[in-house]
Amino acid sequence: MQKRFLGIAVPFLTLVTLCVAQTPLKTINNPGGGLIVYGPVDGQTSEAGAMGTILRSMHTRYGDKPQVGKPFRVKGSSSMAVYFTLTKKTQGNGQIAGLIIASKVANDRVEAAVVSDEGPRLRTTINPMLKTLFGAWHPAGTALAAGSMPSAAAAGLHPVVTPDRSAGASLPPGWEMLPGNGGGTLFAKGPNNEAAFLGFAILAMNSRDPRVQQTMRFAQSAAGRNTSYAHAIYYPYGGDLGKTFVDLVNQWRISKGAQPGTIEITSQQRVPSAGRANCTYLMGRTNFPDRNGSGAINTVFCLGPVGPAGTYMAYINQTVVPVDRADKERPTMMALLQSFWVDQAKVSAEAAAIAKPTIDAIHEIGRRAAQQAADSHAAFDAHNRSVEARWDAQDKASQGFSNYLLDQTVIQDNYYNAHGTFWNDTADALVKSDPNRFEYVPTPNFWKGIDY
Repeated sequence: MQKRFLGIAVPFLTLVTLCVAQTPLKTINNPGGGLIVYGPVDGQTSEAGAMGTILRSMHTRYGDKPQVGKPFRVKGSSSMAVYFTLTKKTQGNGQIAGLIIASKVANDRVEAAVVSDEGPRLRTTINPMLKTLFGAWHPAGTALAAGSMPSAAAAGLHPVVTPDRSAGASLPPGWEMLPGNGGGTLFAKGPNNEAAFLGFAILAMNSRDPRVQQTMRFAQSAAGRNTSYAHAIYYPYGGDLGKTFVDLVNQWRISKGAQPGTIEITSQQRVPSAGRANCTYLMGRTNFPDRNGSGAINTVFCLGPVGPAGTYMAYINQTVVPVDRADKERPTMMALLQSFWVDQAKVSAEAAAIAKPTIDAIHEIGRRAAQQAADSHAAFDAHNRSVEARWDAQDKASQGFSNYLLDQTVIQDNYYNAHGTFWNDTADALVKSDPNRFEYVPTPNFWKGIDY
């Protein structure tokens, strides 16, 4: 058994023992495969701190930052858990996947456990490992039965990562990612007409905003009827999230030339979110003309803040399964949603690389503006024209540089002939999801009154 797991068990045991805790940890080489390590994490007083210590130690040991999912609470206990994957860059580039569980057993004491295996094997070994772990480890004196395991493990999910490693999730057996994933979005399909849409975004315009109302009046006029503004998505910001979800999805379908469908929300529960997003968890049924039969949905729906131009983003993480399979697959779908993660640093880095030509263009604008200033003394009229042009260029350059400092990007919606300023990760996700519709706007092409 020791020889069999030499490539993963021994390095990982050394890592946890030497880097995570001073108190010796207990180790179990599971007969069915994989490694189990558990015990106290010295110096930590919270579940998040214990998890962070373990993840940082993995990063140091293997030279690769672990990709983690969304932390979730273990059913029937006060423990927190998170899935991870990493590449052993310092040890032959092998793959490791696993689950970290942390439990606060006293005000100044946290215990943690790690179950791990070679990446492709985890889907078949994690359930036996968890049974073995919970048979020996009872944090806070609570015995966890097999039915109280983390839902993702119980569902037998296996981790996947987008080609650019910007996002990932754990998918059930038989599921596969669809082509074109990346930029913080992940779409997948299942073998029984199931689907998952993770990180999906819809751009809308707040119809309560006076500037947007002016645009709407133009779109309804004779001059605007054949423009892209006539096909934009206008919807009041700040209403009931369930109704907003239904209306925005159908408006988006119409904008794509598809027929609207029936969406019935049967359950709605507010969920906490980071930043200024406003989120809810929705359950219900859908029936769209282009889908084969009714579908049961599990959806996390969020609205971002309204931007300076009156636009806002709606974010959707959703699974859809046939109604006759809804009860059977609901725990698995919830586990899938919980497992979705986005590497914001990766997405931001990709956006920064894409933005470099814009920054170079800003420098060129400055050089040209300086030359125009030198030449503007030739004549009074030429001087005035040059100064006005220079001011305008400087305004654009200043805004472009400000966007760079704030991690923001201007993108154009070619369907609606509209501009908007978004966080780099959001802009990158939109462009990658539909490059024919969305494109980056270089600083010289900013629209006055909209972009600067």
